Amino acid sequence: MNKRVFKDKVYTELSKVAKAMSNPIRLEIIDLVAQGPFTVEQIANYIGQSIANTSQHLQHLKNARLVQMSKKGNYVNYSLSSENVYHTWISLRELGINSNAEVEKVIQDFRHGQSADLRAIDAETLKGLIDKDEVILLDVRSEEEYERGHIYKALSKPIDQLPDSLHDLSTKKRVVAYCRGPFCVYADEAVALLQKNGYQAVRLEDGYPEWALKGLPIDSL
Repeated sequence: MNKRVFKDKVYTELSKVAKAMSNPIRLEIIDLVAQGPFTVEQIANYIGQSIANTSQHLQHLKNARLVQMSKKGNYVNYSLSSENVYHTWISLRELGINSNAEVEKVIQDFRHGQSADLRAIDAETLKGLIDKDEVILLDVRSEEEYERGHIYKALSKPIDQLPDSLHDLSTKKRVVAYCRGPFCVYADEAVALLQKNGYQAVRLEDGYPEWALKGLPIDSL
């Protein structure tokens, strides 16, 4: 094999990975299944797509070896094939935010529309607050996602249930809300609601998957 054939073959194979990730729906799927295995029905529900369309996107990701299948009882679950897939998504996300001003504009426009101060804190700062018992930490994902794993000492307060459970929260501590990651809007909605009701609230800069990847303390049920 000469050098030209070698390079053509290598870059062709690598382009299959890039092609599989060059779709907004597939990127959202990667962001979701970083939390653990999901069925196609669950994925379709979370990303607002039909089961048939979701299945097609999962097949593209599977062919590129970015997701893998496993069977549990009568259910087929999809998960990331390795942590490297999520690390790659994080790098792509950061590259997009830093090099494409439109990404940051979309994020800021959305957050300004929440009529709240949506500044975020980083994971290390949050860990210090948790260790000192100076914060109330809210996981505003669904209960099902919370049960897969969550930041230690976090309370499960799904965003659709939060308005009815505000009375359970003390106003004497800062409240931090988190969800799946920086593009998950549940945390923004939670912070806006909390601030409107007199709480000192901020969101976590990232989400549960990033926290877990850093080796920070987690709980699982």
